[in-house]
Amino acid sequence: MAKLKRPKTTGAARTAAPQSRGAPEVGAVIRRLERESSAKFRADLGPRYGIVAKTAFGAPMAKIKAIAKGVGRNHALAAALWRTGVYDARLLASMVDEPEKVTVAQMDRWAKDFDNWSVCDTLCFTLFDRTPHALGRVDAWAPRTEEFVRRAAFALLASVALHRKDIADKDFAARLQLIERAARDDRNFVKKGVSWALRSIGGRRTALHGRCVALAERLSQSDDAAARWVGRDSLRDLLRPAVRKRAAT
Repeated sequence: MAKLKRPKTTGAARTAAPQSRGAPEVGAVIRRLERESSAKFRADLGPRYGIVAKTAFGAPMAKIKAIAKGVGRNHALAAALWRTGVYDARLLASMVDEPEKVTVAQMDRWAKDFDNWSVCDTLCFTLFDRTPHALGRVDAWAPRTEEFVRRAAFALLASVALHRKDIADKDFAARLQLIERAARDDRNFVKKGVSWALRSIGGRRTALHGRCVALAERLSQSDDAAARWVGRDSLRDLLRPAVRKRAAT
């Protein structure tokens, strides 16, 4: 596996847009990320966590969350952090951006940049699922061929199912067909995202649980190996007593 590059602070900072008065300066935030980084953690990203990134400082997630808490929400800063291309900075961008200011164009643009499961899932779980465009992007990305864009469709669907109590059951039921279609995609990160979405929807309500179990059982009997994997992986979780109980509440 290729060795991750450690970005230069000055180079990363130069890519940023000017900050508004009172907003944190992106260079200072990048330097804070660099100070909190660990060479060992950076070296472990690929071999231990399966995270492939061109450039990374190696800041642990707990440190990134602490920086985000201190910085607060700032849409312009998030955009500047994203433009650096640095793995840690992009995770931080998801935590400081303002969901109500995120546009469809931004979501599409950032999704095209996804190059590993961690950035993909963190953006979907932390930011994109809070936007009013979430389900629309699920529908738009599910047919795409790029591995991490397609994974994003189902990571986002899973995140919305877990976090958004304001969305009706029918909106999730209508998207089970997307899960069934994508279940035959044998790429590891895609099929795991599809299973995550099916399991998360099944844990919302009793009626959805029954429909998800039925779909998982059907997939588990498929003549396609990837679909069988998705079905069996989902069933193991959906049939657990704790999931049944959660869906019934």
